[in-house]
Amino acid sequence: MRAVICRAFGPYTDLKVEDVPVPTPRRGELLLEVRAAGVNFMDALMVEGKYQVKPPLPFSPGAEVAGVVRALGPETTGPRPGTRVLATAVHGGYAEAVVVPADQAFAIPDSLGDAAAAGMSIVYGTSFHALKDRAALKSGERLLVLGAAGGVGLTAVELGNEFGARVIAAASTDEKLALCREYGAEEVINYAREDLRERIKVLTSGAGVDVVYDPVGGPYTEPMIRALAPGGRYLVVGFAAGDIPKLPLNLLLLKQASAVGVFWGGWARANPGANAKHMQTVLDWCASGRLKPHVSGTFPLDRFAEALRQVVDREAKGKVVISMK
Repeated sequence: MRAVICRAFGPYTDLKVEDVPVPTPRRGELLLEVRAAGVNFMDALMVEGKYQVKPPLPFSPGAEVAGVVRALGPETTGPRPGTRVLATAVHGGYAEAVVVPADQAFAIPDSLGDAAAAGMSIVYGTSFHALKDRAALKSGERLLVLGAAGGVGLTAVELGNEFGARVIAAASTDEKLALCREYGAEEVINYAREDLRERIKVLTSGAGVDVVYDPVGGPYTEPMIRALAPGGRYLVVGFAAGDIPKLPLNLLLLKQASAVGVFWGGWARANPGANAKHMQTVLDWCASGRLKPHVSGTFPLDRFAEALRQVVDREAKGKVVISMK
């Protein structure tokens, strides 16, 4: 099979497509014929050796996939061979076949295409867990989403709207913000030309926001904590800006606010039953038309570096996907 292979930690532009053996599923795993793979910022960090998980070399990046079940490992229960599923794994997805944990694979509704399904599990899983379990977001609360047109950001806008929140989307271009409005944002902020904190004051009449969903980090952290309402929750989702910020804990004290970590992957592995319920709700909402996964770019396997560049450079709107067809 063909796969993108990382043989030494370094720039993703050094990766090559190679012919490698098809993997064999072990107990608790299934073999998936990959039709499409979602592209995530963490993929680039992993091949650079900068992610919290460092797979043994060599490996293929790619943590979310969609395809067809071809075989189950010994003594394994899960979707039957021939079933279309989306699934997550720590790595291995930029390939024509991958083994994934059977309890992380979910049947895809007929109405959902492979490309859309491939880019769902991490972004919707992260945002559902963040907003429901970590923030306990309530209907009517104000939710501010940074990087709101990106992969996780857009799902946070969409799910926040579904949960009844008043969503404020912050992004760097008017084109991105227009997409956020389509996905349920009540208000938008272009932080490339507006003072983010001052604009939040205007939009909330000085009250602040109840929840900040932040996959960006860097210089936005302190002003966003200052923008919290008393009792607010600041969700630490990721660091797309590159810098891991230092939190001004005195502000959390004065506001009686909370900084809440969101590591969906670790939570999902520790709580497969609860994660399965979340994912089934997401898939049911997709089947009914309540959720509409947005894919802004699809690339063949040989052009994986272009796909990664769009995500790393924060040009993507919604998801970027690699197609194996």
